[in-house]
Amino acid sequence: MNNTMTTPYTGIKVFSTTLARDREQMGENITKWLKENSDVEVVNKVVTQSSDKEFHCLTITLFYRRKAA
Repeated sequence: MNNTMTTPYTGIKVFSTTLARDREQMGENITKWLKENSDVEVVNKVVTQSSDKEFHCLTITLFYRRKAA
């Protein structure tokens, strides 16, 4: 995890998949979530990739806080 994070956050949203077709759609899924949650401001992100002999896993973690009203 990124320990240099200085901006406080109030929530975390995790997008993760091991399926190739889902990895292809991940960007669209993230964009959709951001549009549906327009009251949040992403303050940091972490991209993690892991794999074993059979599967490749991609995880994108968004750290966010609610926008000031």
